[in-house]
Amino acid sequence: MAEPLVERTPGTVAVAAIKQLRPKQWFKNIFLFPALLFSGQFLEPEPVLKFAIGFAAFSMLASTGYILNDYLDREADRKHPKKRFRPIASGALPLPGAWALFAFTMGSGIALSLYLSPAFLFIGLVYLTTTLSYSFYFKHKVILDVLFLASGFVWRTIAGAIAIRVEVSPWLFLCTAFLALFFGFNKRRGELLKVGAHTGTRRNLDEYSPQMLEQFQAIVTSGTIITYLLYTVLGPTGWMTLTIPMVLYGIFRYIYLIDRHGEGGAPDETLLRDRPMLITGVLYLGTAVGVLLADGQGWLPALLG
Repeated sequence: MAEPLVERTPGTVAVAAIKQLRPKQWFKNIFLFPALLFSGQFLEPEPVLKFAIGFAAFSMLASTGYILNDYLDREADRKHPKKRFRPIASGALPLPGAWALFAFTMGSGIALSLYLSPAFLFIGLVYLTTTLSYSFYFKHKVILDVLFLASGFVWRTIAGAIAIRVEVSPWLFLCTAFLALFFGFNKRRGELLKVGAHTGTRRNLDEYSPQMLEQFQAIVTSGTIITYLLYTVLGPTGWMTLTIPMVLYGIFRYIYLIDRHGEGGAPDETLLRDRPMLITGVLYLGTAVGVLLADGQGWLPALLG
């Protein structure tokens, strides 16, 4: 067991426990939101409340996976220039405390999921199983590591629809899958460019090459764009095509940040700290909400037949 990088006190352990939950990563649970947004129920109190509970449930389940992942990766993380400061790897959070936190997050995530519905709990458990399978085995398997990471985002989108009990276009799920693969392969590319393949920080990173990841990137980028285009045409209203320029810019901007600025190793940080990406996200949300509200009121003429 490595010596803690900081002196442990009740205060520092509490801070480490909160940090171990990785609250910044809860941002990924925004993938529960599309069902609420595109169903047009985002102004109705009951669906919004159910979305909030579902968001909290998946945040706890996600933290459960992060705790186990960091426990299993603690030795490799100590060799990483940034990950060595994680609570478990650094020793700031003692292992008994980590396991107690693991039990709390799993228990609260399951309880909140069951409160919504047995179906939501089922999807939540499938998501948790996927996450734990990734941590135990598939994170070390080239290509499958990214596929399993991407499936977690699809489960989130499905859970969002189940939480508020609405049907969502299959094109939305396909778009989510390709978008998650886009982030996943670009994350590997960002890691490869930043720390190299032979540092011991990720066992299967040397199985990838920049050229291979560029090909994967081209495939999933095309899939993301095509499925989103189809969703805007076949989804709730054809006027959603107005959001296409923002989506295209966001995708191209993200690729630019990886290629020219070495970003992408932490997709959530890349998205949240880049001002053009944030502005694009706000413009997208404003346009989508405006279109859906106007269409719901019958203010927009019919498009595409």
